[in-house]
Amino acid sequence: MAILINKVLGAVLEKSVCLHTIGCRLNFSETASIAQKFQDRGYSIVEFGSQADVTVLNTCTVTDGADSTCRNLIRKSHRISPEGKIVVVGCYAQMEPDSIADMKGVDLVLGTNEKQNIFKYLDEEHANKVQVELTNEFWGAATTKADSHTRAFLKIQDGCNYICSFCIIPRARGRSRAISISEAVIQAKKLIENGFKEIVLTGVNIGEYEKSTGVPFYKLVDKLLSLDGIKRLRLSSVEPNTFSENLLSVLKSSDKVMNHFHIPMQSGDDEILSRMRRRYTVAEYIKVIDRVKNLFPDAGIGADIILGHPGESKKHFDNTFNLLRDLPITHFHPFPFSKRKGTMSASMEDQVHSSTKKERVKKIIDLGNKKLDFFSKQLVGKTNFVLFEKKNLDGLYEGYSTNFARVFVKSEQDLSNMILPVSISDYQNNKLLGEILN
Repeated sequence: MAILINKVLGAVLEKSVCLHTIGCRLNFSETASIAQKFQDRGYSIVEFGSQADVTVLNTCTVTDGADSTCRNLIRKSHRISPEGKIVVVGCYAQMEPDSIADMKGVDLVLGTNEKQNIFKYLDEEHANKVQVELTNEFWGAATTKADSHTRAFLKIQDGCNYICSFCIIPRARGRSRAISISEAVIQAKKLIENGFKEIVLTGVNIGEYEKSTGVPFYKLVDKLLSLDGIKRLRLSSVEPNTFSENLLSVLKSSDKVMNHFHIPMQSGDDEILSRMRRRYTVAEYIKVIDRVKNLFPDAGIGADIILGHPGESKKHFDNTFNLLRDLPITHFHPFPFSKRKGTMSASMEDQVHSSTKKERVKKIIDLGNKKLDFFSKQLVGKTNFVLFEKKNLDGLYEGYSTNFARVFVKSEQDLSNMILPVSISDYQNNKLLGEILN
């Protein structure tokens, strides 16, 4: 009888939490670690949009659009769970803590460092509502069993020492710091033990790993590739000026490395790159892309592009458009320039009109769709290994190829978290269709 009563009380007293992430893969890895902390304390994790005792929003501030999204999500969360606590953490919380704290329903605002210690403040009823002190401390994060992702994000670096004129992230996340190789190995082994087949190394500027630790980045990658049980390794965004020959050599030496790379471009014009305070020229960027494609001929290559930076003329834009058209870049990530308070670009003259930025973004999106379409068609008739994630509403299993193409197959078997060889047979309605090989 006592056991029965305890079970009933436990069910009644069990608390729920929903977590939502806005922004980059680094944020996703940190949200996963926070989710695990809640699960370890007996919270049940519910989908965002459900009523919950606690809602955690891990925010982004890379654009004013991201800020607006965060505010809308705060209001939505309060409507859904008016009696629940709302905790806003991350980059937007770091930059605009007081305005967030004044929003209806917000109970706690934690910056980019404090979010790791969420229970230190959540458990203290009389703790200061706003905690946003930046430090140079590195705290690790990785996808956990509490997360529904198939690919695991492993945080190896945080912060940035670059002062790009348009970017607010160094102010939001602080100076560059990174994980030690020994700790990275421990975290990677945990991911392997938890059944993850693919690990994605993530951070703000992972190519600066050596500047933070004194150890070359390629040595960290090489060490992780040597671990038993790791099936696939993928890199998140790597700045072109940090893509060294040694790193490329290590990547090429292992069949565990995915032939997919994200190399930010931002602009295809040297004058605009200089105004952005980027650390490479167009010629140097082209050289990096050529080296990657020579070693990985079927590689998918992603690039960030900012359109409408102050001073960007039609000629500057045309140079960017033509470079994107000519280079073997397959996955476009275009953004209109967004004025971030406190950055150099925000106070520059020759601001580009919003309608012009919108028009230029649309042109780049259209070009990107055509190039991704062309890239996808080139994969038909080839075989690729696909890590399957889930069954979609059409009854097809979907997953990513090594070069980050989304592939769909029919199967009666549950393919979730399986890596299988797939013969890509067709490309219809922007979907690559395939058949599993025996």
